[in-house]
Amino acid sequence: MGPTARSRHYAANVRELLIGLVGGLITGISPCVLPVLPVVFMSGGAAGPRGADSQARAGGRPFLVVLGLAISFSLITLLGTVVVDALPIPQDTLRWAGLVVLVLLGIGMLVPRVQELLERPFARLRGFRVDGRHRGFVLGLALGAVYVPCAGPVLAAITVAGATGHIGVHTVELTVAFAVGASVPLMIFALAGQRVAERVQSFRRRQRGVQIVAGVVLIGLAVALSFNVTDALQRAVPDYTAALNRDLDHAGQTDLAAQSNSPGSCSQEPALTLSDCGKAPGITGIQQWLNTPGGKPAATAGKVTIVDFWAYSCINCQRAIPHVEGWYRNYAGAGLQVIGVHTPEYAFEHVPSNVAAGARRLHITYPVAIDNGYATWNAFTNESWPAEYLIDANGQIRHIAIGEGSYGETESLIRQLLTAAHPGVSLPRATDVADTTPTDVNQSPETYLGTERQQAYAGDGPLRATASTYEYPSTLPSNTFALTGSWTASPEALTAGEGAGIELNFDADNVYLDLAGTGTITTTLDGHTTSQHVGGAPNIYTLVSEPKSVTGTLDVRLSPGLQAYSFTFG
Repeated sequence: MGPTARSRHYAANVRELLIGLVGGLITGISPCVLPVLPVVFMSGGAAGPRGADSQARAGGRPFLVVLGLAISFSLITLLGTVVVDALPIPQDTLRWAGLVVLVLLGIGMLVPRVQELLERPFARLRGFRVDGRHRGFVLGLALGAVYVPCAGPVLAAITVAGATGHIGVHTVELTVAFAVGASVPLMIFALAGQRVAERVQSFRRRQRGVQIVAGVVLIGLAVALSFNVTDALQRAVPDYTAALNRDLDHAGQTDLAAQSNSPGSCSQEPALTLSDCGKAPGITGIQQWLNTPGGKPAATAGKVTIVDFWAYSCINCQRAIPHVEGWYRNYAGAGLQVIGVHTPEYAFEHVPSNVAAGARRLHITYPVAIDNGYATWNAFTNESWPAEYLIDANGQIRHIAIGEGSYGETESLIRQLLTAAHPGVSLPRATDVADTTPTDVNQSPETYLGTERQQAYAGDGPLRATASTYEYPSTLPSNTFALTGSWTASPEALTAGEGAGIELNFDADNVYLDLAGTGTITTTLDGHTTSQHVGGAPNIYTLVSEPKSVTGTLDVRLSPGLQAYSFTFG
């Protein structure tokens, strides 16, 4: 790695840490954290009436509360999904474990005898003394388990890590930076509570009363979180950090591609400039090939090659593929090879027949490699759907296009590579495919419906893994959804039961819903109702198609058995 590459690597790492740090700071003052603040504030003043020596030892309690929160938050964010997926237990087990610990700690503050019983197992450990500090650390661990959902606005890398099962160094760095940033405002509240306890005489005289109040607050928080009462508070308070989170999320996703130990760093170079991004990894670990003679691997030796990472139910990929197919048809005779590496996002995208059906619907004729084990995805250290890697005839990556758009610039680079590989070649005219990349900066973001990744649920009750009945709320904030009728929630999707409906508040030209199963969906917008049949391989269905952006509330009714994965927009 040369000096320039090293400096880019250092700068990219610094940017990533800053993004995580600032994202944590923003989250630490966001409405998401409001329910936790009373407990954090009181943690410094509820060490218990055990004398001056005990109070001195408990002086570090606020630090240990926040340290425990940061540690459990980081570990659960990074490893919780992977561990829980590997075990036959419900997806929200860790959150419920945290709530149980909060209740036990609260009861211990109210009833000294219970506190002694809770501490007795630890008293047997040699050299371990249970005091206010240790209890503060355990309290922080429990708070971290219920604080994890606040991570959503910035940790795009963890979403990818959860889908791929691969947690890289930069994912860990981003998570730790985020946890540190979020800890700063929480530490301020904890220290403020401690200073009040130290300076206000009534706190010093009434330590037992303060401890009882703290126990009540702790139990109240656990009950409120259990019944999602805190959601109403968060919805009632305007999200004053939403704009900052959107800007930071965009910066984070852009910066993930800028790691110089990844070919994706070249995606930051000027679009009309060919770069040297290093040797292209091999197409490896492929389960099955489509659109190749005899299902054998596609030949790339001596050819200019595009490696296009895609997933068949990804709306962004579906808008990009006509351009990739157009390039293949236009330039295959001039020495261009295109390989579509299908790396799944959802479980149903692992099924080869579903991928084949999706490829046919999208009129893909170039070779498709089914990368169910993420071997090629990881070899390229890819982070995005879609992503096109332009590789010259000598096997060097010369440019990477992340996401949608800039198709004309990418095609210009393709033509440059073909001309360099075959001097004197006569190239056909450039392709003419409409660019349908959305341009509305206010467009609603992709909205996941499964419990593992959803951040936009605004219903009155929690999503449950058993068949449960829901009701629409009286009001629905922008860019959120709610449920009515019977639904069963799973990590990836919601399964409809009797009377199932989804209400969505959106801003977009087009609205799509990723669906699986066989049945009917009925959509109502502004009094206009349409119905369509759902069947075959899981796929994206168009619910709204308007010539310009509209803001409205959409009601979607689904017949029993249908599975809804995510809303996407265009």
